[in-house]
Amino acid sequence: MSPAKIPDEYHPTSGSLRVASVAQAFERQATLTPDAVALVCEERHFTYRELDQRSNQLARYLQQLGVGPEILTGIAVERSPEMVVGLLAILKAGGAYVPIDPKFPPQRISTMIEDSQAPIILATAHTKTRLPQGTSRIVFIDSDSAELSSCNTAPVCSTAHEKNLAYVIYTSGSTGKPKGVMIEHRNVLNFFAGMDDVIGTTPGVWLAVTSISFDISALELLWTLTRGFQVVVHGDEGVQAIPDAIRNYGVTHMQCTPSLAQMIAVRPEGLASFASLKKLFLGGEALPLAFARRLRQVFKGEFLNMYGPTETTIWSTTAAIAQDPASISIGKPILNTQVYVLDSALQPKSNGDVGDLFIGGEGVVRGYWQRPDLTAERFLDDPFVPGNRIYRTGDIARFLPDGNLEFLGRADFQVKLRGYRIEIGEIETVLETQRGVAQAVVVAREFTSEGRFEDKRLVAYVVPKAGAQLSTATLRAALAAMLPEYMVPSHIIVLDSFPLTANGKIDRNALPMPASDEPELISEILGSELERKIAQVWKEALGVEHVGLHRNFFDLGAHSLMVAEVHIQLQQLLGQEISLVDLFQFPTVSALAAHLDGQESAPHTATRAERRLAARELRKP
Repeated sequence: MSPAKIPDEYHPTSGSLRVASVAQAFERQATLTPDAVALVCEERHFTYRELDQRSNQLARYLQQLGVGPEILTGIAVERSPEMVVGLLAILKAGGAYVPIDPKFPPQRISTMIEDSQAPIILATAHTKTRLPQGTSRIVFIDSDSAELSSCNTAPVCSTAHEKNLAYVIYTSGSTGKPKGVMIEHRNVLNFFAGMDDVIGTTPGVWLAVTSISFDISALELLWTLTRGFQVVVHGDEGVQAIPDAIRNYGVTHMQCTPSLAQMIAVRPEGLASFASLKKLFLGGEALPLAFARRLRQVFKGEFLNMYGPTETTIWSTTAAIAQDPASISIGKPILNTQVYVLDSALQPKSNGDVGDLFIGGEGVVRGYWQRPDLTAERFLDDPFVPGNRIYRTGDIARFLPDGNLEFLGRADFQVKLRGYRIEIGEIETVLETQRGVAQAVVVAREFTSEGRFEDKRLVAYVVPKAGAQLSTATLRAALAAMLPEYMVPSHIIVLDSFPLTANGKIDRNALPMPASDEPELISEILGSELERKIAQVWKEALGVEHVGLHRNFFDLGAHSLMVAEVHIQLQQLLGQEISLVDLFQFPTVSALAAHLDGQESAPHTATRAERRLAARELRKP
């Protein structure tokens, strides 16, 4: 348990304030360093004064439309300076922002807008087409309309206080619907103070690579701008451009998931780019020990492993990674945060004993938006600190002899995949609504091959209704239309029935691994030299023994990060430039080989899921 401390700007227990909101914290910094560069995106630069004034104009306009305390306001804007202006403007107006990734499937976007009941949504001309027609008013943030340009640039008067909502982030829900997590200004300000202790407040250059639909973006875009950093927004250049961005902009600080870091490190120049950083923060999923050791071979700066659920405000614990780490822990709690490892009776487990991980303190959020039942289930009275609450994380952990926490996995069927928290039940629910599906089970499988990054993929198993014929391609297309790309299983396997345990429950451990069929193996062996080279790259990336010449790459389990890796490896192995789009247009070994060899080959018509994968990888990390 960490002792209470008075942060520089906010004391959560006494209410003694220097600032009462995240917006005020930014305004204070803009007053201190008005001419310093605050924001960079490609060739565009904004000083703190310019960013302050532009967000003041938009905030004033939003207030005229009724945005204020406790008013949820959507923001569906591509990665750009306008995205940051929009976040600040919503906060300055007193509202709470609801991030909406424009690349999410239309049905999920509609569900988020309908559930949040956001009366206003910020968008651009480019993202408007992704939004449903409805009751929400769309405000175009990139517009030069008279309404926006005529608004005063002077500071905006906001009545928002520390117990008002700052943002609502939607995470995966086990019932088939995403759920909104309500985070107040006091939670965020206390987190900022915790990061002051962990990271320090000396400004640097921070490369922001995370989607605003992922709560860790608040550290990259908001904490930084309240501490005088220069924030470089990595836009549509893709993962492969990150090493150049680190070098070209003189980046000193960076945060991302281990999966993204491993993708950057696939190329030698990518791994080498980490050496120029001063501080690196990885979190959102388990950090593989082997990769941490590989990074430490080139990176000698401050390296932290971060852990925390959205419900306790971004990061709750941190651990410094040694130069030659023997193990990986999630460390100790940040400022004003308590962590407990408890048994089923909410009693402390002894050091070294495994138990359920609970988190208490000032980071514990208000609860779930319009879900009092789920809030009561997951947020409990703190049995050790009267008047406080604790959050049941659903994670399993234990205290190590040195007081650090060791993360040991999930107690339920929730998983972390590429930094995103996924409720397996949501995918299963969607599958079971499809015609002909009687029952569905989804599990996360580890696919690790020597020399490649550790890869976790979702595998779905379905049992058809009597007499029904199921098409895995049809099921995948249906899932892609309803779920984000990272929630679409890499493999869908049709079974006659599910294996059961002795007590009649589905035996998830006995479900079969995806496998290739024999005719495909024979055709692969008999392929041309070019086909065998392509197949070898695919096998190494997928972590399988065979891929076949005519199997679709995406049916075999490819995802956006893997596509980028295969693209790099193929170019290196074949010694020629290959368009990333080719991997989507020619998704079989045979078709790609024919295309690269100059033979005629009919291009594959990419499915919606494949087109979304291509667009995502080409335009963002």
